[in-house]
Amino acid sequence: MSAGDLLVVILLGLSATAALSMRFDLQSGTSKCISEDIKGNAMTLGKYSVVNPSDGGSPFPDTHKLTVRVSSPYGNNYHYGDHVESGNFAFTAAETGDYTTCFWAPENKPPTTVTVEFEWRTGVAATDWSNVAKKGQIEVLELELKKLYATVTSIHDEMFHLREREEEMQHLNRTTNSKMATFSFLSLLVCLSVAGLQLWHLKTFFERKKLL
Repeated sequence: MSAGDLLVVILLGLSATAALSMRFDLQSGTSKCISEDIKGNAMTLGKYSVVNPSDGGSPFPDTHKLTVRVSSPYGNNYHYGDHVESGNFAFTAAETGDYTTCFWAPENKPPTTVTVEFEWRTGVAATDWSNVAKKGQIEVLELELKKLYATVTSIHDEMFHLREREEEMQHLNRTTNSKMATFSFLSLLVCLSVAGLQLWHLKTFFERKKLL
């Protein structure tokens, strides 16, 4: 494999690997939802934590505890945390589509701001390669080959996933065009019918008035 081919594989691997890490503020009484497109049978790992407003390491106030829920595209719950300051989740996606993680901050007066750190990894990025190396007692080169194989497999699956999504979009476009054509034909038919009825009504009216 040439250096150029290796660079292409690495770039594709990065695009096929989903790793989301962020830090955001949440006002009391509000919510924030984050979505991630995950294909079926893909591994997913996530962890979140509320930043302690006290520098001294004192216990978290109730105003800084959240309700967290992770749900699938069809509304199935994969994780739920009520009145928590931190947590994590891990599952293998049974459905393909947008998975959503929602955070709710409790209502508080006066209003407070909760800072949340959130990390979400899917696919190859969700694999704990250090544990793989420990369990298999393999050499560094073999571990790198395993990583590369997993990346290529992920790229392959992602290509088929994108092809399926493209076919779905094409089917939707064809269906929409067909419906629009039918709607246009019916609209034209209604307009011609109305115009014919108007002409017939005017002709009948003028004949009654003996203007024709």
